[in-house]
Amino acid sequence: MKVLVDTSVWSVALRATKKRLNPEQMRFKEVLTELILEGRVEIIGAIRQEMLSGIREQSEFLGLREELRLFDDAEMTREDYEQAARMFNDCRMAGITGSPVDLLICAVALNRKWQILTADKDFQHFASHVHVSLFQIMN
Repeated sequence: MKVLVDTSVWSVALRATKKRLNPEQMRFKEVLTELILEGRVEIIGAIRQEMLSGIREQSEFLGLREELRLFDDAEMTREDYEQAARMFNDCRMAGITGSPVDLLICAVALNRKWQILTADKDFQHFASHVHVSLFQIMN
């Protein structure tokens, strides 16, 4: 099964150095590496944009851009955006707040029957309400 990797995991894996990672972050980095080797990793343009935004050093931006270019963006459809808006509205009515990008990630994963790999605890709230599947990391 394909796995849509959230910005929170990409950030840990590609921006952080080994010396600064706590055990949980190291595990996310290891799992991402395994998924890459298995050919199961997916990314969308919004995640790519989040990863590249806010980088001040041009050389760091270019390096990260090249690493991310190893992965093609999943094609987005009108249904993905409509589903994301519906999920956003449903979550909001249930008192669950999330960003439009987070709900777009949920919509893309749900529409394609992919799992989501994330370190962002907000996705646990989304998953309980919009029934997306989160990738479970085994210790």
